[in-house]
Amino acid sequence: LSKFAVVIEAEGGRRGEYVGLWGATGPSLAQTLLLAPHLLGQDAFARERLYDEFKRALRQYDHMGHGYLDIALWDLMGKATGLSVATLLGGWRQRLPAYASTTHGDRNGGLSSPAAYVAFAEHCYGLGYRAFKMHGWYEADVEEEIETIRRLGETVGDRMALMLDPACQLRSFADTVRVGRACDAAGFRWIEDPFRDTGTSAFAHRKLRELIRTPVLQTEHVRGIEPKADFAIAGGTDMLRADPEYDMGLTGARKVGHLAEALGLDVEIHACGPAHRALMAATRNTSFYEVALVGPCARNPLPPCYADGYSDDLEAIGEDGCVPVPTGPGLGIRYDWEWIARHRTRLHEFA
Repeated sequence: LSKFAVVIEAEGGRRGEYVGLWGATGPSLAQTLLLAPHLLGQDAFARERLYDEFKRALRQYDHMGHGYLDIALWDLMGKATGLSVATLLGGWRQRLPAYASTTHGDRNGGLSSPAAYVAFAEHCYGLGYRAFKMHGWYEADVEEEIETIRRLGETVGDRMALMLDPACQLRSFADTVRVGRACDAAGFRWIEDPFRDTGTSAFAHRKLRELIRTPVLQTEHVRGIEPKADFAIAGGTDMLRADPEYDMGLTGARKVGHLAEALGLDVEIHACGPAHRALMAATRNTSFYEVALVGPCARNPLPPCYADGYSDDLEAIGEDGCVPVPTGPGLGIRYDWEWIARHRTRLHEFA
């Protein structure tokens, strides 16, 4: 599993840092490398202007390389002012209610059956979680998905908020309606990215909303405020998704939150990390922090790159069902640059 880190150095020794997490793939790195040279000689505090320029520069692509630079610029600003990014964003929350977001189902003794999902949900409840999201099996066996939904609702539905994310695995609209109606019966809080349109058809999801009662959560795979606004106004979703890595940084993700607020909708922040915590700390219309991707045989798949005990592992939650918001300057965490250097395979420098 390869990830990449971004360091931006400014005059006076100021330094912004971010280790990319969920979207830090090879294609994303290519876009980050395309943008990075254009930071040279720019005002590191001019994040809005840089957001606008970089959004245009990646208009032919999917914008996935933009966010890492923007997050590092926010970290730089925080360190320059001695304030946390959460504070700069206007954050007021110190602790964030969290949900356990599972890995996909497997056949090797982990989440291998409906009973295994129920047992893991009970384990998460014992740790302090009061919300649980199921990612189903890659083969998307509809009967098995429905049985798991039913059993989760019967066993923990009165104690935990339940969600479903098939991750675009369901192969037909008819199957999706069946699964959605199972969520209705089990009282699920939302269903997201259910079928193989890849989460981008406003028309299809509007039709789904007309046929089920469970709220639909979309736009994880739709980039930027303009197409997300179009998706919502077309009736394709009940809530919006935002992610500082996916949505052109904290600058872009914050705009998505304000868009949702203007439309009277909630915004749910995708995935986890220090930037995600800072964003959620400053967002009124959001409910749960996603501790992903976890399971009985799987720890958080992200690299152990922190030197201060920061963690998004399953056990990072407190007895109150919450995770803390880092309060130090910048993102509020310290990276283990010695560990990163030992595991580095390539270095790109622009000066």
